[in-house]
Amino acid sequence: MRIPFQRSLLVALVASTTLLQACSDNQEPMASEAENGAPVAEDHSGHDMAAMESAESEEAAPQITRSTAPEGAKVSFVTPVDGDTVTSPVTIEFSLEGMDVVPAGTEQENSGHHHLLIDLAEAPDMGMPLPANDNVVHFGKGQTSTTLELTPGTHTLQLLLGDYRHIPHEPPVMSETITITVE
Repeated sequence: MRIPFQRSLLVALVASTTLLQACSDNQEPMASEAENGAPVAEDHSGHDMAAMESAESEEAAPQITRSTAPEGAKVSFVTPVDGDTVTSPVTIEFSLEGMDVVPAGTEQENSGHHHLLIDLAEAPDMGMPLPANDNVVHFGKGQTSTTLELTPGTHTLQLLLGDYRHIPHEPPVMSETITITVE
């Protein structure tokens, strides 16, 4: 049955377009987001929905192939370091060893771009493109530093390298989590 494939293709298209939008300079929402925040549902009247749902559940969810990270690849913070007390705005510098930093969308072996995880309670799904939100900041232009406004208090920071599609490598190239205090 072709409908699950078409639905998976639609979901992948919407997700990739949203991620590319998040990494662009254009801050205006896409037309579909501006209207109601969700893709338009298909009209399935006249279809046997029970049969379609049964066929969908029998098919495995599509698996995304992850880029392979070379042995010894390492991402870390240059500044700040674990335990630092800083003032806002906070300048954060990233370091990458054993791989190249390239912009998102650049398919190149042993490369990727940085994502900064801020105050995340749990690690993101390593098999899916990383979301773009206040807790997962994308550096899709290949940036290796940033200056952020952080509220006073304690914050956790972690770096995670994503491939050209914003998907973490296998194995993940991820820093240790550091804790900083903002005065």
